[in-house]
Amino acid sequence: MHDPATLQPLVSAIFTDVLTRSGTTNLPNVSVLMRGSAFQLKVWEALLKIPEGALVSYDQVADAIGQPTASRAVETAIGQNPIGYLIPCHRVIKKTGLLGATAGAWPANRPCSVGRQSNISGRTSTLPLTMTTQQTTVTLDPDNWDDLRTLGHRMLDDMFDYLQHIGEQPAWKEPTSDVKDHLAQPLPREGQPAEAVYAEFLQYILPYNNGNVHPRFFSWVQTTGTPLGMLADMLASGMTPNVTIGDHAAMYVDKQVIDWCKALMNFPDSASGMLVSGATMANLTGLLVARHSADQQCIRKLGVRGTERPLVLYASVETHSCVQKAVEVMGLGSEAMRKVPVDADYRMDLTVLQTMIEADLAAGLHPFCVVGNAGTVNTGAIDPLDDIADLCQQYGLWFHIDGAFGALAKLVPAFADRLAAIERADSVAFDLHKWLSMPYEAGCVLIRDAAMHRATFAMTPSYLARHDRGLAGGPDSLSHYGIELSRGFKALKVWMSFKTFGIDHLGAVIGQNIEQAQYLAQRIDNEPELDLLAPAPMNIVCYRFNPRDGRDTDSLNALNKEILMRLQEQGIATPSYTILTGNYAIRVAHVNHRTTLADLDMLVKGTLQIGREIVSQ
Repeated sequence: MHDPATLQPLVSAIFTDVLTRSGTTNLPNVSVLMRGSAFQLKVWEALLKIPEGALVSYDQVADAIGQPTASRAVETAIGQNPIGYLIPCHRVIKKTGLLGATAGAWPANRPCSVGRQSNISGRTSTLPLTMTTQQTTVTLDPDNWDDLRTLGHRMLDDMFDYLQHIGEQPAWKEPTSDVKDHLAQPLPREGQPAEAVYAEFLQYILPYNNGNVHPRFFSWVQTTGTPLGMLADMLASGMTPNVTIGDHAAMYVDKQVIDWCKALMNFPDSASGMLVSGATMANLTGLLVARHSADQQCIRKLGVRGTERPLVLYASVETHSCVQKAVEVMGLGSEAMRKVPVDADYRMDLTVLQTMIEADLAAGLHPFCVVGNAGTVNTGAIDPLDDIADLCQQYGLWFHIDGAFGALAKLVPAFADRLAAIERADSVAFDLHKWLSMPYEAGCVLIRDAAMHRATFAMTPSYLARHDRGLAGGPDSLSHYGIELSRGFKALKVWMSFKTFGIDHLGAVIGQNIEQAQYLAQRIDNEPELDLLAPAPMNIVCYRFNPRDGRDTDSLNALNKEILMRLQEQGIATPSYTILTGNYAIRVAHVNHRTTLADLDMLVKGTLQIGREIVSQ
């Protein structure tokens, strides 16, 4: 509790400030009350009853001391001069402007947080979440919309300039120790002007981007994004709908995008699908439906412990790790994922696959799914999908395809036949934020059997029940087709991109990337000091520098790891890496619509130059 002696100057200063700012002629009742110490004493007593750290308004003080006329007088004054005073026990806060005499009246041994609030950031930064005056509305909207509009236009201009000239910048810059320290600050209790926050973004964040917008970024199959996609995400954030439930336009945009994705993969109109964060969630969703189909009577009620026989599935050793993670998340355990060897071209060995299935059946297990790859993560290899489909049909297994990036090569005529078996899959997972260059995040899963898809997830508590009309009408809730109930409007950037660019143009970009990858593979093959470490059937090229000086594998691996890091540190290019049959490979995973042949030449030149420098040392 506070000492009355410390509250007296505070109360006096508050009402003096009201009188000064509002004019004594407008506050006759308060003016009379202020002549007597009895009024101030009642105010002190009222304040002493308030827990430290709470917030109280003029109205509540007036009510506490039994002076409704004072409340009306103060309301009148604030209505005429909206200065928005609030009286907290441990600090004094005002909506705008400096507090003046009130700040000086506060005891020196107790900090008082008083200051001018930003016109853009709003008036909530120093306000505890408690009671306020009737005249003050706490909001996160700006006090000055024009100021924020000006800042927003500047942000757009800055980002357009950044993207237009990104190729003139290093491919990657390591965040400095100053940047890392600055981005390890404690939780901000009070706000600051949005202009200042944006200045921090320009200084500490934007220059140290991941680099995937750069034309010489070739790591991890990551999207390059587009300026249009950036604008679409801004529009989606401005609308900020939850695209799971309700009768609103975003739900129909989402449905249209799924219908378009079905058309891309030549899935039937009766199929279903979901937009998700990426291929990891898409694969998990598809495999959850596959698991449910294996034992529809008990999976949702008893889980995998209720199945008569343990479930097992099959995928090649080159399958992305997210599939194993999905198997573990589903409660099957990593041993339930049978890893099938691959041939010299890194494609699943069908003879071994069939042998594994027969062995598991003989052991009393329940094979339920095979995962085929439409473009493996290491080399871009395409499994023999048609043969896998035949085998799944023979044994009654669910056929799931991980087509994270490679499925979209279906848009390239030269790959359409090779990927036609996607149309035979029970489910397929692919990313729109890889080869279609959507900004993160945008993945998709398609399920041939829509009823099975819904049966895997559907649940309708009373508070989510669909109505005949109103906001709760409209399409079937998308929560019936996945595990998420909160979903952003990721469909908008896909919808706008498909309509703006057209699928033919997007397919041409994919075809260009494949041709560029073949160009790079040929360049590497023609260089005596470079080894092509795997076939390059699509868009992934794995190579190493080899000085032909008798180095063993460990030495070559260390050399190429060092070359990779220097390529990145010097800002030349940012390929990634993998291990192929024990050999460290510099890995170019190419889905970059900004790349030119000159960029690939620069990568080859940089690799040779750095390799020779290291060897000479």
